[in-house]
Amino acid sequence: MAFFELRLFRKGVSMNILGELRSRFATILAGYTDRPGEFLAQIHTSQDDRFGDYQADFVMPLAKQLGRKPREFAEELLRHLDVSEIAHPPEIAGPGFINFRLRDDYLERILEEILTDCRLGVVPAAKPETIVIDYSAPNVAKPMHVGHIRSTVIGDALCRTLRFLGHRVISDNHIGDWGTQFGMIIYGYRHFLDREAYHEHPVQELARLYRLVRQLIDYQEGLKKRQELERQLAENEASLNQLRAQSEGASEAERKKIAKKLRQVESQVIKLRDDLAEVCAKINAVERDDRLSRIAKEHPDIEQKVLQETAKLHAGDPENLRLWREFLPHSLDEMNRIYQRLGIQFDFTLGESFYHDRLGPLVEDLLKRGIARESEGAVCIFFPDIDTPMIIRKQDGAFLYATTDLATLCYRMETWKPDAILYVVDFRQSLHFRQLFAVARRLGFDRVKLAHVSFGTVLGEDGRPFRTREGDTVGLESLLNEAVRRAAEIVNANDDAKPGGPELLPEERRRIAEVVGIGAIKYADLSQNRTSDYVFSYDKMLAMTGNTGTYMQYAYARIQNIFAKGGVNVETIRQLGGRIILKHPAERALGREIVRFPEAIDLVVEDYRPNQLTAYLFGLANRFSTFYENCPVLQAGNAEERQSRLLLCDLTARVIRQGLELLGIEVVNKM
Repeated sequence: MAFFELRLFRKGVSMNILGELRSRFATILAGYTDRPGEFLAQIHTSQDDRFGDYQADFVMPLAKQLGRKPREFAEELLRHLDVSEIAHPPEIAGPGFINFRLRDDYLERILEEILTDCRLGVVPAAKPETIVIDYSAPNVAKPMHVGHIRSTVIGDALCRTLRFLGHRVISDNHIGDWGTQFGMIIYGYRHFLDREAYHEHPVQELARLYRLVRQLIDYQEGLKKRQELERQLAENEASLNQLRAQSEGASEAERKKIAKKLRQVESQVIKLRDDLAEVCAKINAVERDDRLSRIAKEHPDIEQKVLQETAKLHAGDPENLRLWREFLPHSLDEMNRIYQRLGIQFDFTLGESFYHDRLGPLVEDLLKRGIARESEGAVCIFFPDIDTPMIIRKQDGAFLYATTDLATLCYRMETWKPDAILYVVDFRQSLHFRQLFAVARRLGFDRVKLAHVSFGTVLGEDGRPFRTREGDTVGLESLLNEAVRRAAEIVNANDDAKPGGPELLPEERRRIAEVVGIGAIKYADLSQNRTSDYVFSYDKMLAMTGNTGTYMQYAYARIQNIFAKGGVNVETIRQLGGRIILKHPAERALGREIVRFPEAIDLVVEDYRPNQLTAYLFGLANRFSTFYENCPVLQAGNAEERQSRLLLCDLTARVIRQGLELLGIEVVNKM
């Protein structure tokens, strides 16, 4: 991606002010450094209106590199910079910050240009690329849950944004439709099936079988782990007591050394206690339930039996293949129903099963080329700078997730020849993607950009991964249902409280609640820095104030209400056009925020962070709220002022609608 390219000129007016400022500085900085990009990134919008509209912070670090005095260096740079048609004379503040305040007539001209631009100033990429985005990727053996929301909505937002910029985007849902989870379901189907439940709700019954078999396997594994964890814990607790005793009679210097070791052992003891508590909880959950305890005793080798069922499926066993083909459509139908409700579509859904026949030949090719080698019966790829090898075939001949991902990468390169592949997968897979990308380079895929777009975890209010009171992972559909139910309560209460009585028909209320509820969940996720964990809260995400999807949708509906009250036809005011006048500070602040829309889009794709767009939209909605309170629209002082303010309202609504659309969120005209 070219982040500092000059974006667009119309009649001499740049439609991307930040891009324009960076472009003008780029030529100047090229005379002082061979890495101008890292300094150009330090030109940004001002956080405080007192310091103008834009600010350049690169002077001090660059001056330090050059051995120059910052203020003198800033003055020298400004002698080479001409922004007279854009801004008032730049000011040097403090030790070397450069502040820019845009000319009002310049802002007005940009706004008038955007009025007739269906893209609101956002220019398609000069060099469109082919970009594959791998996201969502649930295991179809069980219903989608809250853990899938982040990958799904982040990936969809990136698809929409990159397509809006003119790139050829290929969305590929790499579902888990093969492997051990189906061995677990096949085993469960043969031994624990409730046929009536399967007939009524096949996906729910298959999910129950999966959870039951998983619980039994965890129990058997826990019995093996418990004794070893107890031994390790006893050893570490003894070491801890010994170190504490040594510390009592030691000198100050020795105590410092012991203190460091103490902290390490204490940390290890805490971890071992947590691990042991988790294992014991799984054991107790089975042993305290008479039915589960009986089943566990009847199936002591369940893990090996599941692996055998999986191996038979992979080997083409007719009966296991028949069952797999019977299970899969039910799961896919359920999964697609959720996607339809979320408004998400994929170009391709190529699951792990699609690549199964490619795995054997791939491993043999990697061995032949010397990229992989045998180690203790397994086939591995070793790396000079990564301690852990990538195992691509186990001792028993079974392939792994890594093998499938390598085959998938090769297929994508051969089929679509992309310029970039983005993997929207949680941060716990970081090591896997370091390995995968390293192997890709060895395979000769040098030109493609490979990026792991990682993200954090959705937490409950207790700071742990968000789960139900029973400790189960929250199902995605139940999450959506609850959000829509709560949104309906808000919509109904607001409509009932209107001075002239309710305005919405029951069907309108239901539709608005669906849009608001689904939008709230998406926006709550996308508004977070994707690499951070965040605490899930229905109350916060549905709030009518603050950085929420509901607040954005309300701002849009408020503008539509202005038009409805004034009997204003939006198409007519656009055709009439006219001058945009920024006399009041609130008008200027709103106008300045509108023209920053292209900058917000650029910031999203710089590091694949949709929260850059949500932050921008929140700022825009706040500017509009101030404008609404201070600048009468329908009761403006004269016709010219009224038309100007109507046009500002229309532009604001268009930007909010377009911005939310890029995030996969709908708007409504009434709330």
